[in-house]
Amino acid sequence: MAIAPLPEVTMTPVAYFPKKYFLENLVVRADGSVLITSVLQRELWYVPGPAPRTLVDPVLVHTFDHMITGIAEVEPDVFIISITDGYATHESHLARIDFNGWTPGSPVVPEIVFTFDERVRALNGSCLLGPGVLALADCFAGLIWRVDLTEGGRSATGRVWIEHDTMGWDPDGEVAPPPQPGVNGVRYGAKTGYLYYTSTAQKVFMRIPVDPATLDPSGAPEFVAAIDNGDDFCIDEDAGFAYVTRHRANTLDRVPLVPGRGSQVRHIAGDPFDPVIVGPSSAFWGREPGDYGRVLYVTTDGGTTAPPGGIVRNAALLRVELNPRTES
Repeated sequence: MAIAPLPEVTMTPVAYFPKKYFLENLVVRADGSVLITSVLQRELWYVPGPAPRTLVDPVLVHTFDHMITGIAEVEPDVFIISITDGYATHESHLARIDFNGWTPGSPVVPEIVFTFDERVRALNGSCLLGPGVLALADCFAGLIWRVDLTEGGRSATGRVWIEHDTMGWDPDGEVAPPPQPGVNGVRYGAKTGYLYYTSTAQKVFMRIPVDPATLDPSGAPEFVAAIDNGDDFCIDEDAGFAYVTRHRANTLDRVPLVPGRGSQVRHIAGDPFDPVIVGPSSAFWGREPGDYGRVLYVTTDGGTTAPPGGIVRNAALLRVELNPRTES
């Protein structure tokens, strides 16, 4: 099968953050603004948008007591944030924040809606499987949790959704500390019927078939492609690709969603090295008409985890446009 042409890629910084900020995850709101979790700083940030698409000043929303990682919109403008103490105490919770009627600069009051049991190790990426049903990567326990929220998202029940060898972490890692996480990013594709995940330590991109009625796994995880340094990602089910941030390798890669096409993995940004995209950590599609499959937003840590050449740059939110390549 012919390989789809690589797109023309344009990367535009939208907002800068201080050096050594570890921007972890993001979600684009319906109005085009962006919410970003900063894991080490334990902060939630707001970036206005989508206009003017030039540099804007981010706004601090809230500082938590512990590290925060995943963020998912569970109802219109209602978000669930993963709070985790990582590999220290393993204490982990989910907090609900309602942004309906919120204005930038106003305080928010996170509500703890779920506390994980002693099996939890370190929450990472999260996504919706269906209305009120979350999948959450636990990168040091080597498993994915399922959490079912009540209507309104004010309480929840949770259980292990699946555990697999490909989700395991590496306590030694390539750089210590921190150790290399296992299962990292998770995204569900309702059209294809699979939950996709990266496993950083195992250097794989995987998928799990999901029963559309129960939203539980309907089969074992399947190998899709080998990819090292994989972090979070977004998926384009129409084109059949994932766009994976390779955190320590400083590239954005296009990965087929179908097994057997692993040789088609391609760098689309950052190779050759581009100082604009250093330490990319997550990706999320824009929400303006026509954005899906064409405009995504990417967070970076500026090299906080693995600085190229020993140089740490400012963390950033980037707007990435994917346009069809024109014939020369």
